[in-house]
Amino acid sequence: MTMELLSYKTLRDQGYDGYLLPEAPVKVLQFGEGNFLRAFVDYFIDVMNEKAGFNGKVVLTQPIAPGLAPMINAQEGLYTLFLRGRENGEKVNRKRVISCVKSCNNPYEDFQGLLDQAKNPDLRFLVSNTTEAGIVFDPACQFDDTPPSSFPGKLTVFLHQRWQQGLKGFVILSCELIDHNGDELKRCVQEYIKLWGLEDDFAAWVDRENVFCSTLVDRIVTGYPRKEAEAICQELGYQDNIIDTAEVFGFWVIEGPQWIKDEFPFEKAGLPIIVVDDHTPYKQRKVRILNGAHTSMVLGAYLAGKDIVRQCMEDATIRDFMNKTIFDEVIPTLDLPKDELTEFAGSVIDRFNNPYIDHQLLDISLNSTAKWKARVMPSLTEYYKRLGKLPRCITFSFAAYIAFYHTAREKGENCLIGRRGEGTYNIKDDDWTLDFYLQHKDDDLKTLAHAVIHNDRMWGDTLANLPGFEAAVVEALEAIQTKGMYEAMKACL
Repeated sequence: MTMELLSYKTLRDQGYDGYLLPEAPVKVLQFGEGNFLRAFVDYFIDVMNEKAGFNGKVVLTQPIAPGLAPMINAQEGLYTLFLRGRENGEKVNRKRVISCVKSCNNPYEDFQGLLDQAKNPDLRFLVSNTTEAGIVFDPACQFDDTPPSSFPGKLTVFLHQRWQQGLKGFVILSCELIDHNGDELKRCVQEYIKLWGLEDDFAAWVDRENVFCSTLVDRIVTGYPRKEAEAICQELGYQDNIIDTAEVFGFWVIEGPQWIKDEFPFEKAGLPIIVVDDHTPYKQRKVRILNGAHTSMVLGAYLAGKDIVRQCMEDATIRDFMNKTIFDEVIPTLDLPKDELTEFAGSVIDRFNNPYIDHQLLDISLNSTAKWKARVMPSLTEYYKRLGKLPRCITFSFAAYIAFYHTAREKGENCLIGRRGEGTYNIKDDDWTLDFYLQHKDDDLKTLAHAVIHNDRMWGDTLANLPGFEAAVVEALEAIQTKGMYEAMKACL
């Protein structure tokens, strides 16, 4: 039986009693039409429309030529979003039809259609998530390209069109996963203004009338549920080709002036969004607690026989190891109010125990050397600085990292072949890192630990100069060798 495609008519015919906004002025232009923004920013805007009278539509534009524009436009911008996971220990599965999206533009087919949005006096917000590689200055881009290939190039042309209209500037919210994303985007725009020899008055308008906000985004978005889609559509009673799924948790930190809250009424809607002068402490919180918990736990957990994150949360020893790491060793290194840190840490436990996500430990293990340095090492050094001793679980996690790599005896295609019991697994990292561990595969534990800790390319001189660290790592490696990973982790508790 063929079902009708999702549309406003389909929902009316069904007697849909949820919130819909078929008509409203376009207030947001969004560079990026993928799963993340539709489950994060567009969800928040949809809730603001319903609960805070924002009364704004969003026009999406594709940052690259292939994209979802045909499917989004075929469904009049409508799609079904499921937020699934655990909240306060309870399993939840919330459905919402998102109606804030008006349409999606493909600038590679209709660049003028994008530029025409600059004429809209109601347009006030620009949002972007063009991946980590999106905010880049490409000097090959030309002002009269249709369109310029880079996102900052397109944005510069768009802002120039706006300036020529004599209209007000924008609040620009960058959601790319790079440090100081808004600042970097503004820098790229200024580079294009110089490269293209654009007017001084335009350059002044960009600086004076536009607010480039760096932001921190936090939500795991699992996207289109391919295996479940047919059954979900049968239950919905309509065909939705762009269903989106994500975890329940969401948090958005916007670095910018407080008046943004007057125009973007998230507080009135009760949404987990804050505007701050400096988003750095919140980034530290996310990186050290959420990402750091992953990195410090998963390598040991994998060698202890676990395969997905949820299994780790169901095992008392591994869960307690993670909790001790977070609450006793990471939180004391952070400067936000303790109740905020504790609340965030509590949400991590629910997030890791999401029954709808099978998060593979080996996927998280990718590039663990750089991840340990960025996510865990700052907690290690700050803990020692503040308390004058080594954090036991974090130190053990470094030994587990070495043990994970040291099981390898041969190189595969862009990986090392590690061994767990009778099976094998792929260790993926930079080639030079893999070569280093292969060169040291026959080292005894003391020699190995010394070589790793004194590898300046991996850690600088930070670990080599940390008093007692090398001896503690050797002790942990010996415990792993004699007791096995699981019992060695248990001994840390």
